[in-house]
Amino acid sequence: MPPGPPRGGGLRRRRAPVGGNGAGWPGRRAGMTPRLLRDRLRAGFAGRLLLWAASIGYSAVILARHLLYLSRLLPTKHLPVRVVCIGNITTGGTGKTTAVMLAAATLCRKGIKVAVLSRGYGRRKKSKEIQVLLDPKEITWQETGDEPWMMHQTLKKLAVPIVISSDRFAAGQTAVAYYAPDLILLDDGFQHLRLHRDFDVVLISALDPFGGDKLLPAGNLREPPAALRRADLAILTHTDQVTPAALQETRERILALNPGLRVFEAVHAPDFFLDLKTEEHRPLGHLKDKPASSFCALGDPRPFEAQLRGLGAKLAQSWRFQDHHPYTEEELRSIDNVRNGASLVTTMKDFVRFPPGWRELLTGEVLALTVKMELVKGAEEWESALTGMPAASEPSETPQ
Repeated sequence: MPPGPPRGGGLRRRRAPVGGNGAGWPGRRAGMTPRLLRDRLRAGFAGRLLLWAASIGYSAVILARHLLYLSRLLPTKHLPVRVVCIGNITTGGTGKTTAVMLAAATLCRKGIKVAVLSRGYGRRKKSKEIQVLLDPKEITWQETGDEPWMMHQTLKKLAVPIVISSDRFAAGQTAVAYYAPDLILLDDGFQHLRLHRDFDVVLISALDPFGGDKLLPAGNLREPPAALRRADLAILTHTDQVTPAALQETRERILALNPGLRVFEAVHAPDFFLDLKTEEHRPLGHLKDKPASSFCALGDPRPFEAQLRGLGAKLAQSWRFQDHHPYTEEELRSIDNVRNGASLVTTMKDFVRFPPGWRELLTGEVLALTVKMELVKGAEEWESALTGMPAASEPSETPQ
């Protein structure tokens, strides 16, 4: 019998690392985050050599792990329902979270019962303990990770359980036993070979499709690009932020690795501004020709900042923090001291990581830009890809 749904709460707040990784951090010395350390190492020959050597070691570990699964020395576990994985081959910035939410909403609209499995990256408790997000009063984001919590804020109205554990198979067993889903979405599981998937969706950012063509830590690749041969569907994201020639070049490189792979295209379209103090919706033209300051902690902050500029905001300052960064009171207070009365804009993913009492720390208008993923190529095949069933417009084969 799989373990039951978890208990919530009871964890102490840990102090966040100091400082951001963008220009203009007000009055603070940036902490040495992994990203900052890597950037510093890249600046010198010896550092680049060290990163290259570490990437070789990382590559060897990946290869050994794949061989162990291919030889079945490490077993792959199966769940009794269809499992669709949504992942990537690079670190951050592909739009994976919005893709999971789009997939869940698409399936729910068709009456398909869905559960989401997530590792809960960034949560305090690094363990196999299973936690479930279904009742927003039970568990805080610090215990689940910011991305599962953000997904929950969107999917709770659809009654989609988000089951969190580093042991995705055990999480899947819990989902099946307690929520009886028709289909399971595996969030960020392309490298999680322990759990069998029936369909693998890989997101690739058009802005940095192959992570600088270097494996971690020298580059941003979690696996070599050849891993795309395992994929069933690729979605190129942020396609509106590159030239048609660059997009075509990326598409051709993907198909050279996996000629039969379906390649969809998507954009992350702004939806509306949410006033975080009043909870009122503001139109997308709300900041047109007005001064604004932004801050975020995303895998790739460029699309967010480009969207603000595209909506007409005059960005005077932008602060960038490491992905999943939990904000401290001192950081928000420092930002507020130098914003000069401009509207402050962040993302919903960042908002869930605000400290208690943030309303007193941030004066004036505080907005979150909400975005949604839109498929601009392949939308008509999206539902059938997820379910494994032919689309309504597609003729099904008739037995002879």
